[in-house]
Amino acid sequence: MSNRRIVIAGIESGVGKTTLTIGLMGALRQEGYVVQGFKCGPDYIDPTYHTAVTGRVSRNIDSWMLEEKMIAAIMNHASDGADISVIEGVMGFYDGKAPTSNHGSTAELSILTNSPVILVVDCSGMARSAAAIVKGFQLLSEEVNIVGVIANRVGSQGHFQLIQAAVQKECGIPVVGYLPRYKQFSMPERHLGLIPSIERGDLQPFFHELSQAILKTIDVEKIYELSKAPTLKGYTAIFSPQIPFKVKIAVARDAAFNFYYEENLQLLKAKGAELVYFSPLQGEEVPNNIDGLYIGGGFPEEFAAELADKNEVKESIKQAIHRGTPTLAECGGFMYLTEAIVTTDREKFEMVGIIPGEAHMQTQLAALGYREIEGAKGNFLLEGGVKARGHEFHYSTFHSAQKLPHAYQTTSMVGVKDEGYLKENLVAGYTHFHFGSSTELVENWINKCEKFKRERSDSL
Repeated sequence: MSNRRIVIAGIESGVGKTTLTIGLMGALRQEGYVVQGFKCGPDYIDPTYHTAVTGRVSRNIDSWMLEEKMIAAIMNHASDGADISVIEGVMGFYDGKAPTSNHGSTAELSILTNSPVILVVDCSGMARSAAAIVKGFQLLSEEVNIVGVIANRVGSQGHFQLIQAAVQKECGIPVVGYLPRYKQFSMPERHLGLIPSIERGDLQPFFHELSQAILKTIDVEKIYELSKAPTLKGYTAIFSPQIPFKVKIAVARDAAFNFYYEENLQLLKAKGAELVYFSPLQGEEVPNNIDGLYIGGGFPEEFAAELADKNEVKESIKQAIHRGTPTLAECGGFMYLTEAIVTTDREKFEMVGIIPGEAHMQTQLAALGYREIEGAKGNFLLEGGVKARGHEFHYSTFHSAQKLPHAYQTTSMVGVKDEGYLKENLVAGYTHFHFGSSTELVENWINKCEKFKRERSDSL
């Protein structure tokens, strides 16, 4: 296992950090290195680009949702066989759950994982001032290890040389390169962020051009040299599949439903679940003889017309849930199980109809942030006092003419709320769970699936 990893962190959110990180991953791969991608924080979309450019499934690591030992286990497990791990930061380097601490920030993750940091600085319109910015980032925390700088949005090579001279003199670290103000590398976005790579077709020409641009102005070999880091202590065996599998769980996965933390799927396998994938968008019905059903988040609103037309698929999902199949539906999956999705232009598209009510899209953000989750009575995932952590991010609101049984209580910065929908073996709501925050949740689900399997067998 390689002991090379590097955090690519911005001084602020945006400034092309994701594009730069993807380009760096591609450049390293073109230089012959096996690259493993990671994303700080709960974002689902950026990792799809990491996966596409590296050929290895990117992973989320989050210091608020996960304990330090779980972060180390994820990193060690995912990095096996890689020459270098490239970790994309979230927001600004020091921005996290609260303004008064590093908790939940890229900075905290770099400390917990003992990872060197390359700071990406937007240098448009400045020269010596760039050194003041970098010096401030160095001094705010003695624990972080900023080993280099990339100057972004630079006007010319001469402009870069001014920045390089100032930063290297005042901060004592190398400026390993720069990126000009490229326009051809802008990436398409929608309301939840970048459009997932799964929807963009063949990205290899884009990746190649971006990587070649990186290689022209950034010293990739210097970054590899700076990435040397201590070994992480993590219990990777927690992700070893338990074979033979005890139960079979169907997972909806396609362009409409693709928001899954890879570790959620890995932990299900490790606890004894065989995962069977199907695509509602492509007209694939729920597979036969399943013991559980998982419908994750995504963009069902972007494919509402196509999903509405798949009546056989909707009926197969409805029947599976009516039979008592232990089911988790998160965010987009929750919306799909309602009676209808209503778009921003007020078009209504009929969905599965298990949950009484409609999901209404709006142009403004409806909810964003971390959630602590405690199950309502009867919630099979969180029974026995099990608690979990997760995240919520959506532009729709749920409307129902009746008061419905909630699935769980969530605690956030704005208070405590009853959330979701619970009926027998269905747990549905807007919150995305990270199973790494509570492996007991996975065990509860597997146990419920085993019980359902036995009852189904006895009834035959």
